Amino acid sequence: MMAPVKEINMDRVREKLYYSKLDSGLEVFILPKKEYSKQYAIFATNFGSVDMRFSVPGEDGITEVPAGVAHFLEHKLFEEEEGNVFDRFSRLGASANAYTNFTSTAYLFSSTTNFYQCLEVLLDFVQSPHFTDENVEKEKGIISQEIRMYDDNGEWKSFFNMLQGLYHRHPVRVDIAGTVESISGIDKEVLYKCYSNFYHPDNMVLFVVGNIDINDTLELVVNNIKGNLSEREEDIKRYYPKEPDGIHAERIEQVLAVSQPIFNIGVKDSKVGFGGKELLSKDTVTSVLLEMLFGKSSALYQRLYSEGLIDDSFGFDFVAEVDYSYSMLGGESPDPDKLYSIIEKAMAEMKTEDLREEDFRLARNKLLGRYLRNFDRLEYIAANFIAYHFKGANFLDFIEVLEQTDLEAVKRRFEEHIKPWASSLSVVSPQ
Repeated sequence: MMAPVKEINMDRVREKLYYSKLDSGLEVFILPKKEYSKQYAIFATNFGSVDMRFSVPGEDGITEVPAGVAHFLEHKLFEEEEGNVFDRFSRLGASANAYTNFTSTAYLFSSTTNFYQCLEVLLDFVQSPHFTDENVEKEKGIISQEIRMYDDNGEWKSFFNMLQGLYHRHPVRVDIAGTVESISGIDKEVLYKCYSNFYHPDNMVLFVVGNIDINDTLELVVNNIKGNLSEREEDIKRYYPKEPDGIHAERIEQVLAVSQPIFNIGVKDSKVGFGGKELLSKDTVTSVLLEMLFGKSSALYQRLYSEGLIDDSFGFDFVAEVDYSYSMLGGESPDPDKLYSIIEKAMAEMKTEDLREEDFRLARNKLLGRYLRNFDRLEYIAANFIAYHFKGANFLDFIEVLEQTDLEAVKRRFEEHIKPWASSLSVVSPQ
């Protein structure tokens, strides 16, 4: 029996999104783009590296697992008894991949032919775990090598050192892959328990975009999702340690084989604990603010660039999650401490009246233009839609939220978020 389909009109981008929720709890989103020759599908679970303490629906007590389980699961699902999943996609002419981040794990492919066969493969392997004592032990060696490789990566270490500077206890400070020590505590029982809890369809989303037929796609999904599972009555509960407002360390430095110092500056956001449209609004307002403060047309950027303290590697971003949020600046600099001092002083001396309407409109238009340009990229739409969906927000509401943002909201956000005592500097220096 075909699940009911809801049509969602998105007039601002002249698109229609189709939504269906199956009896198993799986949510399916289909965005047809008939003018494209390409198709893209992403099958994701709301399970990331920070989810180390949780309750299983129907069970008493709290389950605690080692750091790195979500990433370990991602690796193991690509391994089948008969071989490797990548080979199956390759034979169909498709490109497959996966990623684990702090809050989710996603499996995806892009294709120009054999889309429906590829979608069957995607649904099949993600629903068919194969863990043995032997293959789990073998994977520990592979992931240990990956962890050691990233330990020598200057940009990676600068980023995670920044998070360790910002956070005292929250597991976002722990590397997504875990540590060599933590993954030694992972066994097939741990993997199967996390899999059965987090890879239940009611904790997952499928997003499909491209030149596809809605009914054919949904029929295939219905026929290939395990029919013996129904939506659970209870939600998964996740437990994170109470995090102080203040930062853990003002400065962290590490020496590695890099050609020039790499820096990350983090600003911890204490206004957390909510999702939905309120979170999307906070994300949008903060992104406008950062563009005004640090964008290429800002006075501060021009000063830092003219003094040779930043180059084209410089960038900034705001990360908005339900339980943690932070702004960050990063890149290469010959003198990160001088750079940090100038930014700190500029932020301390700045007043809300220095945030001008002209700069606000320019920043807002930049964000709108970036969004519309990226809307032609299927991967961008799918990945962002999934990420915001797990936060209870709709990424396709971005234009509406951006248009509702005004300078007063940006000024309030500046006073609320840009605080010198909430920032931390991470530096990776050359040997």
